[in-house]
Amino acid sequence: MAINFVPLDKEKHKDLKIAVNTSFSFAKNTHLAAATIREFAQLAATMPLVFIDDQVSKRHHVVTMLGMEQGQNLFLTGDSWKGPHVPMNILRYPFDVRPDGEKLGVYIDENTDLVSDEGQPLFTEEGEASEFLANRQKFLADLANSEMLTQRFVAKVVELDLLDPIQIRLTYQDGTQRNVTGMQSINEKKLLELPEDQVLELHKAGFLGAIYAVMMSVGQLNRLVELSNDTENPIRSMQLSAVKADEQAASEAAPSA
Repeated sequence: MAINFVPLDKEKHKDLKIAVNTSFSFAKNTHLAAATIREFAQLAATMPLVFIDDQVSKRHHVVTMLGMEQGQNLFLTGDSWKGPHVPMNILRYPFDVRPDGEKLGVYIDENTDLVSDEGQPLFTEEGEASEFLANRQKFLADLANSEMLTQRFVAKVVELDLLDPIQIRLTYQDGTQRNVTGMQSINEKKLLELPEDQVLELHKAGFLGAIYAVMMSVGQLNRLVELSNDTENPIRSMQLSAVKADEQAASEAAPSA
């Protein structure tokens, strides 16, 4: 059933209960997940972080790669997550925080499979947020604040022209090959050539550490190769390279998050 986020309403959803478990089956087809700056350091130790240029919104985003193919999440075995860290944008489900008029509001997926008679109630009999919902609201507020800081970070990186397209060339066990493109990462040479005052500005804003976290996370592409061993057609080899502008325009575009 398709995801359908609607504003959380204490009248409409007063009797709703949500199961608290470690199932991530809803993310089985998620190969890219939005990442926020406050979790970069943790995520970078487990999975690659890359930038994508969303042609629809005309904005860049930072995402974590959960798989090499569209609809493939290599971090899932059945419903269980393989790895110590899960992106906040996965953990928030079945809730989300979105603009609601002039402020942010809490939304819920009405079609979620996590609705259960044995789950945690969202509201008390008096119509107030339950302890469970209050904790989720705090988590969503932290997520929203981190996303706003991430937007400022991305805007600064783009302003300083630190991004270059990258390409991943994969060879699978059955001999087939594929180029994964449409992604960008930090160009270390451009970073090192920045004037000292701009480096200091990045440092004071807390962005310099985030930049290095993104750069170091690229090494986790090997982790995706390792995880592919549990698939029907494992990745035999991988090659990462920079892409020239003309090559980027002619290559296959990776799907956006």
